[in-house]
Amino acid sequence: MKYYIETYGCQMNVSDSELVSSILRTAGHTEVNSIDEADLLLFNTCSVREHAEQRVLGRIANERHRKKHKPELKIILLGCMAQRIGQSLLNENCGIDYVVGVDQYRALPAIINQEPSALIDFDFDEVYEELMPIHSGSRCGFVTIMRGCNNFCSYCIVPYVRGRERSRPYPEILKDIQLAIDNDLKDITLLGQNVNSYQWQDLSFPKLLLKLNDIKGLHRLRFVTSHPKDFSDDLILIMRDCDKVCEHIHLPMQSGDSGILDMMNRGYSYEHYLSRILKLRDAIPEVSITTDLIAGFPGETEAQFESTLSAMREIEFDYAFCFKYSPRSGTAAADSKDQIPEEIRLERLQRMIDLQREITLKKFRAQIGKTVEIYIEDFSKKSMAQLSGKTRDFKIAVVSGNESQIGKMVMAKVVDATAGTLICE
Repeated sequence: MKYYIETYGCQMNVSDSELVSSILRTAGHTEVNSIDEADLLLFNTCSVREHAEQRVLGRIANERHRKKHKPELKIILLGCMAQRIGQSLLNENCGIDYVVGVDQYRALPAIINQEPSALIDFDFDEVYEELMPIHSGSRCGFVTIMRGCNNFCSYCIVPYVRGRERSRPYPEILKDIQLAIDNDLKDITLLGQNVNSYQWQDLSFPKLLLKLNDIKGLHRLRFVTSHPKDFSDDLILIMRDCDKVCEHIHLPMQSGDSGILDMMNRGYSYEHYLSRILKLRDAIPEVSITTDLIAGFPGETEAQFESTLSAMREIEFDYAFCFKYSPRSGTAAADSKDQIPEEIRLERLQRMIDLQREITLKKFRAQIGKTVEIYIEDFSKKSMAQLSGKTRDFKIAVVSGNESQIGKMVMAKVVDATAGTLICE
């Protein structure tokens, strides 16, 4: 059969789609680039916010018409949304034929030959050992090092849809990275809900980075996501000393108010978070720091929100992914009686975005005059006369060039900047 995958959500879902593709190809199926050619439509989904789920449901509704002209077409729901509400969607007869949860991808080749059904049982031993993904990224590779989460932040659905933490064996990670290198992917990102918790035998996450840094042919190494409560001094020193580990960290703060952080069950105070930032910048002065922020968490007062804005001014993140709080059924925060009205959440979110845009422009313009290393990934979206890529500190950069430079590292001088792009020559 011919299959087509649409992927929504985080980089973990991108990695999972590559794994699914490998499983299906091994079973004799063929991936196609056009949805019109497909016999199987797979939607790999996200449940972090309600908008993400509604977007997928809208896509499935739009594609149901294909079954009238192609009755044998099957629609398969994968991933976090499948794990959370897949069975109910299957019962509603909304066009979905199969629902497959995050630990059941091995069963895909068998399930598509059965009557419509759901496979959503957790398997806390499943790390998809001995299965290698098909790295579909044109220039950058994602390598999963662990699955699941044990943190149970009060707003987050992830532990309920991805299960408990378990680490992937080191030899499997090594094999996966080598596969990415063999496919000429020079920028590799290690993935986990909390990579700091990685532990396989006596191998901790800092020790893992140290070992991976010695791999021949590896140019850049990144990782997401780190949890501030587990962001250790050892990890900071390893980041400093490993030349292939990029000068960038994504460290979700979520709120700059310790009271809200406590209600979020984050396990750290703002003071602790700030101490990690200061320690990191002391060790790696040029480090780029990005974060996640939530506006309008249940019970958040105006003063507590102002604490977050104050923290943003104090830390000056290079970039922040800003979201309004989205209630997720089954999480502790969703049951709070102190829900913030939608209009206030939106207003706070906009203030947060406006402030971060000012800070990001300042941080990007501070790069003017510097020489940076750019990994050229493709042509710029705005002009075929320019190439686009990322710097080591995870900033998008554009530079004049030609197709022969795609996939290569180039040194360039920053001559201008917007609040999202370094303009180089």
